[in-house]
Amino acid sequence: MQFRIADTFTSSLARLPNEQQRAAKTTAFDLQTNIAHPSLSLHRVTGARDPGFWSARVNLDLRIVLHRAGENVVLCYVASHDDAYRWAERRRLETHPTTGAAQLVELREVVQEIAVPVYVETEAETQALPKPLLFTQIPDEQLLGYGVPDEWLAEVRAATEDSVLDLAEHLPAEAAEALLELAVGKTPQPSLSAPSGADPFAHPDALRRFRVMRNVEELEEALEYPWEKWTIFLHPAQLGLVERSYHGPARVSGSAGTGKTVVALHRAAFLAQSNPDARVLLTTFSDTLASLLRTKLELLVHQEMKPDGRILVDSLDAVGLRLYEATFGPPKLAGWETIGAIVEDAAGREGTKFSRSFLLTEWERVVDAWQLDTWEDYRDVARIGRYRRLSEAQRKAVWPVFQRVRSGLREQGLATKAEMFGRLTREVERLEHPPFHHVVVDEAQDVSVAQLRFLAALAGGRANGLFFAGDLGQRIFQQPFSWKDLGVDVRGRSQTLRINYRTSHQIRTQADRLLDPAISDVDGNLEERKGTVSVFNGPQPAVQVLEDEEAESSAVSKWLTGRISEGLQPGEIGVFVRSMDQLKRAVAAVKRTRLPYSILDEEADAAAGCA
Repeated sequence: MQFRIADTFTSSLARLPNEQQRAAKTTAFDLQTNIAHPSLSLHRVTGARDPGFWSARVNLDLRIVLHRAGENVVLCYVASHDDAYRWAERRRLETHPTTGAAQLVELREVVQEIAVPVYVETEAETQALPKPLLFTQIPDEQLLGYGVPDEWLAEVRAATEDSVLDLAEHLPAEAAEALLELAVGKTPQPSLSAPSGADPFAHPDALRRFRVMRNVEELEEALEYPWEKWTIFLHPAQLGLVERSYHGPARVSGSAGTGKTVVALHRAAFLAQSNPDARVLLTTFSDTLASLLRTKLELLVHQEMKPDGRILVDSLDAVGLRLYEATFGPPKLAGWETIGAIVEDAAGREGTKFSRSFLLTEWERVVDAWQLDTWEDYRDVARIGRYRRLSEAQRKAVWPVFQRVRSGLREQGLATKAEMFGRLTREVERLEHPPFHHVVVDEAQDVSVAQLRFLAALAGGRANGLFFAGDLGQRIFQQPFSWKDLGVDVRGRSQTLRINYRTSHQIRTQADRLLDPAISDVDGNLEERKGTVSVFNGPQPAVQVLEDEEAESSAVSKWLTGRISEGLQPGEIGVFVRSMDQLKRAVAAVKRTRLPYSILDEEADAAAGCA
């Protein structure tokens, strides 16, 4: 028997209260062990158009819908008796006639009306002319090649920009994503056509929604964290990036919510699984993000494999400190305040006209970042991203300040993090066997110059050595610089993810207004935001401009109270600020509501049930 679970089952399971989830999981295990057991009360779903749908009893009210066809059994849905039956009555499990992929298809004729939610309507919009049809010029064969079910072709041809998002919710994922790409002017790749007689569940489009459970242990692991669907089901485009072999450094980009981190996690697990002797580093620029990666990797490897500690997850700074201490002993790093004092003293001694803030940032982002030791180095460096131009004469005038800063640090026996990574880089370049075979970097847009040099020395010269995931539009801490000049050339090995799973169409559209439609890095690699599509609809984001902090705090607390009155739990709400300097304002706003809350620290361990 081939026993599978569908993503619709894990989604419906996650919506149940904890007690009902436990009962449903027990019944799922019973179905896998002995589907004919009398206690399951297995019988066909009355009224279902697909005779393969059966119902299994969980308790007095709860039912699991499964599909049986020959040796194939698929857990499809779990809900109360009436809801479970209605779900089964509206669907068929079939093989697409063009692509050959197994699909759960919602029956068009029982969808009485596809209602388009209207979140914001103005008088001008109510009087507007009818919107043009989006897909009238596309042949049926092409639409079928995208995975559109045959019976939905008429609705697809009637779709406008107002209805396409809601229509997409009724279609298989590959068809919905293709239509959304078409709607924004892109030409998506058609789904692969399986050869005659091929297993429809083995098709790449089917693998993203159906998963074979070979034993009870696999089923238990898959159902332990049903809300983390990415640990079980992976988009074919993501899977292709995860399993591809690269002859040099590679990078995947995409806006927030397109699954870059998912790809990075699966890439690390894949590399460790592919080579039992390999050591893999999964890293990012901050301790907080590294902690989140560690938690997610534990979920992922719990599903896939046990890497036996061969995947190290830590921030780049933490990795650098650990390797430096093991090689040279504990470094004595200069803090920001110490560096600031040394810069101020050097400026005073030189009598420069440049401000302290300018000198401090010039030191951090240019001189120290590039580890410039001579006047010639500073004279010739490209100060990309610095808002103030400096002539050669001005550079010459300011250089003595930085010489004094360098001397001041050495006199106190201090080093900067950039200096630490520089020394590590030179040491790693001499090693015959570096500490890691593969390095996967998440949020790579905020990797520093010194860190990238270190990574290039660590793994840049090997096939599949370096894999980056990031978004230039989310750069926070780093000025732009040339990766190629530092030995990391991703040209020809850079891909952009365009399907957004986490952000609604309305929120993504609002966020995209803050950025250019295309962003190019220093090396000419282009990241286009145009063509990115969100796979679900939602309300328009509300933007309020308030007079002062008191009005802001009042508005935020009022909004939070409103969401709680609608049934949201405190643990489902997050309040974000741009920097630590703003944190007190957020705390004050939450305190006014008297809701329990926790602050996400470096361990990112939010207390259960807290905002």
